[in-house]
Amino acid sequence: MEDQSQTREDLMSLAEEVAEAAAYLRELGVDGIEGLPPQAAETQARERKESASSRPPALSPALTRHANVERPATPPKPSPPTPPQANKADESPSILYQTAMPKKPVRKPSPDPPAPRETLFGDITPKDELSLGQPGETFEDIRADIGECVRCPLHQGRTKIVHTEGDPKARLLFVGEAPGADEDATGRPFVGRAGQLLNKIIEAIGLKREDVLIGNVNRCRPPGNRTPTTEEARTCKPFLLREINIARPDVIVVLGNTAMKNLLDTKEGITRLRGEFQDYKGIKVMPTFHHAYLLRDPSKKREVWDDMKKVRDYLNSTKK
Repeated sequence: MEDQSQTREDLMSLAEEVAEAAAYLRELGVDGIEGLPPQAAETQARERKESASSRPPALSPALTRHANVERPATPPKPSPPTPPQANKADESPSILYQTAMPKKPVRKPSPDPPAPRETLFGDITPKDELSLGQPGETFEDIRADIGECVRCPLHQGRTKIVHTEGDPKARLLFVGEAPGADEDATGRPFVGRAGQLLNKIIEAIGLKREDVLIGNVNRCRPPGNRTPTTEEARTCKPFLLREINIARPDVIVVLGNTAMKNLLDTKEGITRLRGEFQDYKGIKVMPTFHHAYLLRDPSKKREVWDDMKKVRDYLNSTKK
């Protein structure tokens, strides 16, 4: 009898454990366990009314195997909800630009450009001063700047550099295209046969050679007396313009087609423009034939003389 009584107590104890386990399993989502005894079922119904907050006791290894469910040590904490991400297409352009484009650096205001300077050629800016030199410079300064010039290929065959000569304050300037053989040998402009003819014309208008300025666009003789190239003329021309800025002549006589085109920057020929004053930055310019051309065609001397009489009359009418 004692054995039966002990067995009954064990079964009742086991039934209570099963009922408690069933309540716990319901909390985990398990609806029921097959083979649950009637007393355990009643206990299961009673347990539904009890608070789910109480922690059930641990299951025995036998019940755990029967239910085929493992009891977790600690329920996992739910992850925080992920905030919805905005569609990039819905973002405003300003936001996209702020993230995709770097900030532009703040630019410092540019300094005011230097004020134009009044010169013989009118108001000029500093970038134009390459051909005008510096205020107060002299012909000697320009010669020193030229030095033993190697700026263009003409230096390879020259004997001497032929500089402009005469009175730096002269009212009349003669400009040829380049030195010839005699000029290259002596280092002076217009000293050959053409120069001798020029001297006679200067005297014919009532002046002397030392009263005027005489020079060339190019200061080195081209090989074989060929015409200087555009690049050769462009290299040497700024020195002539600086001399013009110093002398401030009233009239410039350009001798020949090449000198005229280089000084006036024109495509017109000497035959079309000669005999009439042209304007170069407010300076009267008279184009006429080169005196070397007169030696080849003496019939043109009359036309040159007519041109020079206009120069003489203008100088006399504006004499200070």
